[in-house]
Amino acid sequence: MAFTVPLPRTPSDGGVARWYEDELGWAAVAGPPAELVTGLRFDVLELPAAAGRGVLRRMGASTGPVALMGRRMGLLVAAGSAEELPGLLDWLEWGGISLDLAVHGAGGRTTAPLPPGWSGSGAPGAAVWLRAPAPGREVESSLPALRSAPWGAQGGPCLVRLVAAAAAECHRVRLLSARTRGAAQQRSPQRFASS
Repeated sequence: MAFTVPLPRTPSDGGVARWYEDELGWAAVAGPPAELVTGLRFDVLELPAAAGRGVLRRMGASTGPVALMGRRMGLLVAAGSAEELPGLLDWLEWGGISLDLAVHGAGGRTTAPLPPGWSGSGAPGAAVWLRAPAPGREVESSLPALRSAPWGAQGGPCLVRLVAAAAAECHRVRLLSARTRGAAQQRSPQRFASS
């Protein structure tokens, strides 16, 4: 007698993608993990979490929604910002400097944090909202964009100010980690092979 084993079921994302589509009108792809499609309603500026914490201290409440994804942080910025980033970094005189700064724009995806108020698995490195989007409100007007006056004087927060802070914090974190590595190498004894 032969038994047939059913094909494994794909784990459901628990409706996370459906929540983002229904509550916020954001394009999402079911997971696991669920992902948000970038370049339509927003882009995501991604940087090391240590640098992101510095940006949040500098900027205060003048950022849009912010997600923590393990050791990385994602700041939602206005759609179209991805195309502006290289020129903006050059204009701010950060061009040619290696920064651990990335942006997800048109055709990209980012991991969807659990919606606000949902309990999760608590898996290490799972995406979580540090500043969640508010359902029922348009998020676009609160996102950093180039259309703002310098230093966020009108409309939403200023993308130039956010990118300047992000570049400076990424550079600071990089310098601190290089200094820490150098100090650790100096403390460890040198071992030489004897002949």
